[in-house]
Amino acid sequence: MVEASSPLAMGFYLSCWGLFTGVLFIATFKLNRALQVVFGSLTLLFFLLAASDFTGNHAFKIIAGYEGIFCGLSAIYAGLAQVLNEVFNREIAPLGAVGANETLDQLEEEDEELVLN
Repeated sequence: MVEASSPLAMGFYLSCWGLFTGVLFIATFKLNRALQVVFGSLTLLFFLLAASDFTGNHAFKIIAGYEGIFCGLSAIYAGLAQVLNEVFNREIAPLGAVGANETLDQLEEEDEELVLN
């Protein structure tokens, strides 16, 4: 049987995932707000879990549990919103367009208006 990893090893493991997810979070600054919430909360989740393992403080794990539920629900919303918006070819559930995406959406709406007129 394999022995469980030490809390120190788990802390470093979770920290690595937190750093990786943090870089992905930075990449979402060019995407939409929904993905920013998902990756931001996931980054926070990994660091809370790592902090719990490094310190042995059980309160961090409790907080991480609630934060993980929020992260999961926001990921479900973001995924469903992307699929619904794509299937119905319009915004059913807002994702929170950012920067260039916002401008692109406005241009697409103007093009549709021109075609209809």
